[in-house]
Amino acid sequence: QVQLVESGGGSVHTGGSLRLSCVSSGTILGYGLMAWYRQVPGKERELVAQITAAGSKTYGDSAQGRFTISLTNEKTTIHLQMNDLKPDDTAVYYCHRHRGPNRNWGPGIQVTVSS
Repeated sequence: QVQLVESGGGSVHTGGSLRLSCVSSGTILGYGLMAWYRQVPGKERELVAQITAAGSKTYGDSAQGRFTISLTNEKTTIHLQMNDLKPDDTAVYYCHRHRGPNRNWGPGIQVTVSS
């Protein structure tokens, strides 16, 4: 079973920045993708950003222009640089890995943005 370990969450004020990291025990070298989702109570989990093994990136509407996802050369770690954070970005952020038939989720990490 692939394990995902998230780090970098915390509390910031509006306009601040955070950098989330997710280390996977399994690579996506060759094929697959890794992503960040987020969820607030009472709402569905939503895509923040994803990156494929080939480096193709997709961003959710909320992340456009403010967040940047990156993938290490070993294809085991992703980072999410979050700038100009807003209170609406407050959520639990989850790392996700999808490779072939296998889907894995991290335990989640809290991001809180206060005004």
